[in-house]
Formats: sequence, C-alpha cells, structure tokens
Amino acid sequence: MTDAPPPTVAAAPLTAAEDKLWASLAHFGGIVGILPSLIVFLVFRERGERTKQESREALNWQITFTIGWIALSIIGAIISFVAYSARVYVVGDLVGYLPLIWWIVNAVLSVLGGVKVQSGGSYRYPFALRLVK
Repeated sequence: MTDAPPPTVAAAPLTAAEDKLWASLAHFGGIVGILPSLIVFLVFRERGERTKQESREALNWQITFTIGWIALSIIGAIISFVAYSARVYVVGDLVGYLPLIWWIVNAVLSVLGGVKVQSGGSYRYPFALRLVK
C-alpha cells in the first residue's frame, strides 16, 4: 500500500499591514537588483492583491533595468575602447560611467516606488517593459 502525499495547505492571506509592507519591500529591494522583487512576486503574489500588483510592477522595472544595464555596459565598453584607441580619454571616461548613472536612476526610482506604496499609494515606473502580467 502506498501512502498518499499530505494535502497542501494554502498560505494565509496577508493582513493589510503585511500587504503594504511586502508591496513596498518589492520596490525598495530593487536597490540591490532583481532578486528581491522576484522573490516577493513568487512567494507573496497570491496572498495579497497590493503585493501582487506592486511586486509585478517592481519586477517589470527590474527586468527593464537589467536589460538596460547590460546594454549600456556593452555599448559603453565598445565606445570606451574606441575612444581610448583614438586617445580621446574624456569620452572614454564619461561613457564608462553610464552603467553607474543607470544604477543611480534605478535606486532613485526604487526608493520613490517604495515610499509611495508605504504612504498608501501605488507606483508605476515612468518607463518599463511590461513583460510579467
């Protein structure tokens, strides 16, 4: 005789305070990268409506940010190489800072999103690919 696996129990819904907390953490976590937003989305999306909406928005932004950071890094490396080869050091130096500037934009937008959600609102990033539905 085989034993049937134990039934799975759905996690309890989040309280309003927990829902707001996890929704804002999805945005604040974007400062360190895509992983916090992804974890909040995967773990808590079915437990709170606000968390589902805000973590999806934060995750879409983090995907957009990551794609942009990779593209800027590649383009910056190519332009810097050409500029240094042509001995135009100022251009090479300035272009080399593009990924850092892009990360600063990410950090500012992530903090704005977290603060907005923490104050009871909803945040939509000004430009983001909407890949996660």
